[in-house]
Amino acid sequence: MIEFKEVGKIYPNGTEALKNASLTIEQGEFVAIIGLSGAGKSTLLRAINQMHPITSGELLVNSQNVSQLKGKSLRLFRRNIGMVFQSFNLVKRTTVLKNVLTAKVADMPLWKSILGIYSKEDVLSSLSALDQVGILDKAYSRADQLSGGQQQRVALARCLAQNPQIILADEPVASLDPVTAEQVMDDFVRINGDLNITVIINIHHVDLALKYAKRVIGIKAGEIVFDGPADSVDESVLQKVYGRELSDDEIMVSK
Repeated sequence: MIEFKEVGKIYPNGTEALKNASLTIEQGEFVAIIGLSGAGKSTLLRAINQMHPITSGELLVNSQNVSQLKGKSLRLFRRNIGMVFQSFNLVKRTTVLKNVLTAKVADMPLWKSILGIYSKEDVLSSLSALDQVGILDKAYSRADQLSGGQQQRVALARCLAQNPQIILADEPVASLDPVTAEQVMDDFVRINGDLNITVIINIHHVDLALKYAKRVIGIKAGEIVFDGPADSVDESVLQKVYGRELSDDEIMVSK
């Protein structure tokens, strides 16, 4: 369970990115966060694993106060949370399998991680993660030989290799074409359903949020202005979140 209790975030430049944000996300939920650029979507998402530490309020993940975690305790906490980025964050000149195996480094002795010595169990679980996202056949290909969609699947497989309870995805399909974007979103839905992993996605395209998520959180100027089932989102909700009528390109990936 993830609990935001009147959480605030002010950056050093004075920007107030979150204002008294309060919400609860249960284990196994699929949540999409929508809002304008700069509204606070990424801050809300990245506060969960303390990539962006909060400045006020309380943030609890499985009853742990995230703000109190430092050093080793923070590293151990983050092992349960996978992160997928828009830019994939892969080592492009090495193999797909080695990219997935980097998820195992946190649990390895330093000398083994430097030399790239992985156990048989680590290799098998990484191959299994690639199989779960449908690209096992690319395990020994270089990452830079893959399409954008395939690279994002590698990033997702790397998350799965951590055996996470939560996956955070920051604009994971923003750089993909419409067909590939839906294929990657299908992967998120399947993983959420099959493995009961909480999935929280910060997403630009409203149509994908409504199609794939069960719950939508709308943020405007750092405030949560909507939180409810995806099928309850209508034009009045979008007006509240965005403060204006959206263009077709903002609502939909493709017309």
